[in-house]
Amino acid sequence: MNKKLFYLLSALMIVSLALASCAPAATEAPAATEAPATEAPAATEAPAAADQVEVFSWWTGGGEAAGLEAMIKVFNATDPNIEFINAAVAGGAGTNARAVLATRLQAGDPPDSWQGHAGQELIGTYVAAGQIEPLNDLYASEGWLDVMPETLIPLISQDGNIYSVPVNIHRANVLWYNPGLLEANGVAVPSTMDEWFAAMDTLQAAGVQPLALGEQWTKMHLFETVLLGTLGPDAYNGLWDGSTDWGSAEVKTALENYAKVLSYANSDSASLTWQDASQLVVNGEAAFNVMGDWAAGYFIELGKTANTDYGWAATPGANGIFQFLSDSFVLAVGAPHRDAALEWLKVAGSKEGQEAFNPVKGSICARTDCDKSLFGEYLQSAMDDWSSNTVVGSLTHGVVANDSWKTEIDTALGLFLASGDVAAFQASLVAACASSGPCK
Repeated sequence: MNKKLFYLLSALMIVSLALASCAPAATEAPAATEAPATEAPAATEAPAAADQVEVFSWWTGGGEAAGLEAMIKVFNATDPNIEFINAAVAGGAGTNARAVLATRLQAGDPPDSWQGHAGQELIGTYVAAGQIEPLNDLYASEGWLDVMPETLIPLISQDGNIYSVPVNIHRANVLWYNPGLLEANGVAVPSTMDEWFAAMDTLQAAGVQPLALGEQWTKMHLFETVLLGTLGPDAYNGLWDGSTDWGSAEVKTALENYAKVLSYANSDSASLTWQDASQLVVNGEAAFNVMGDWAAGYFIELGKTANTDYGWAATPGANGIFQFLSDSFVLAVGAPHRDAALEWLKVAGSKEGQEAFNPVKGSICARTDCDKSLFGEYLQSAMDDWSSNTVVGSLTHGVVANDSWKTEIDTALGLFLASGDVAAFQASLVAACASSGPCK
């Protein structure tokens, strides 16, 4: 090396070290551990470079993670200069992830975009708290109002503003079953609550596990389908607008039906994930499982065959009714990488992005112009039902109740699962509606 160049570089290094030693103390320790939330790291105090985007979800396993990866692949192709930061947190139905998200939002440390369910979870939680931006301009520039279902837009809107980009439509009220077990025991696929009870009695007498269940959120999922199957769509919808009395005799009947359904479930349910419970059916270890149609994506990932390893029907009492939910992505107020987040949302709402994501995820597109031939047999049937059935919303997955009300219902459910006291459960549900719902 040239000596002059060597001396020059050495001098520059010494100057750099001297300057570093004079740096303010705030740079010597992470701000999150040394300062209150208002003294956020520099990335939140000044515009950040749009070279990355942090996207938060609870898609970490099964067809969910595979579907997200498929959409990320589209994003990487359309925006190769933006690094995608997958901030997914494991936990069925987002239970764990949303707790982490709430903590981050409270601390003023939002991800650029996060997964949220269309409906009251979105409007009654994030919009009410002023945590997400309207996306009207994006809808206009991308022409999404022409390709998104008219029934979906009001669920993601308030006061004329649209707040999220739906990526899919899921069906909650699906009864998955093992065709071989039913055939071997002479059991037909049930369409009413009474037929379901009779089928499970037959299976139980033959030594077959009638129903597979998992952790508590899967029991809330089952609960909403039993409410629907017992009450019918009008009275079910009335629970959420105040026109159906939670203390009524018809709700009591629904709760008694729910208690009876639980009596057929596996005793180890509390220790199982939804995937574990679903797998009991395709492995021939249980006859029935009630789960959303993301289970279809999981079964495909397991290499299982439709109508051989698994079959499906509407949950008992709900033929012709589509109990739906929709995953969507939002734009955080104060997003550290706002421009990059908008690029992500463009992909999430695009035909290419949704066609890559949904066949793998086990859902149908939110868009109405996706190619039906890309989807498997179950999802094609779901497309037909979505366009023809009576549509109602899901409790567990954010459509019909805001977070506060849902939390109270979940607390009441947990106490009921421990006690089995139907009367006390109903009283708690009445109180929850009076506290956080339309019965105030």
